[in-house]
Amino acid sequence: MAQLRRVPLADQAADALFARIRAGEWTLGAKLPGETTLAPQLGVGRSTVREAIRQLAGRGVLDSRQGSGVYVTALESPEDWEQVLRRADIVTVIEARTAIEVEAAALAATRRTPSDLRVIRRALELRRIPGQTVEAHVDADMALHRAIVIAAHNEVLTELFDGFVPRVRRAMVDMLRIRPVLDATADQDAHAIVVDAIADRMPDAAAHASRAHLDALKAGFA
Repeated sequence: MAQLRRVPLADQAADALFARIRAGEWTLGAKLPGETTLAPQLGVGRSTVREAIRQLAGRGVLDSRQGSGVYVTALESPEDWEQVLRRADIVTVIEARTAIEVEAAALAATRRTPSDLRVIRRALELRRIPGQTVEAHVDADMALHRAIVIAAHNEVLTELFDGFVPRVRRAMVDMLRIRPVLDATADQDAHAIVVDAIADRMPDAAAHASRAHLDALKAGFA
């Protein structure tokens, strides 16, 4: 027999508030009534209202501003990132990576420090070590791409890239087990071109080389 799950009051209150927002009771940017008004409307205590607001703030729906009040910042709750990635096919993920990494390569060519460049070159060398397992090679490849993104010095790009890594890693390992890289030297050279453009502070060349590599990767999954 299936067991009934008791839903905490704060969760119920959050769902009720969100339903009212979606129904249009409060528009985007609108200020919510105070806790003393919402609590009796929802049939809960003020502490439960505060917890419900914290939940919706964590989902990006509300913004609690000190000394000002609580405001509607989204009319829909963003879908869980992991769920989106699990549902997405690998070609879609690579396309999103392209949007991130091409820009990151161009920015890295402009912003990279000598320390960034040393990390990138070291990652490139680790990628070419002979006799690696498939898993080790993919991890080295991901480390190189991440080093380039980090060299862009844009925290949002790094955060987005890190969100893709688990999905891409699994797909790359599976693909290389079935279909190993035919020309490892050419593959390494393609990465070296990106690195050299970053080292030479040539953003257009770095972006072009990054896109060419990722387009070739996407073609392998199509």
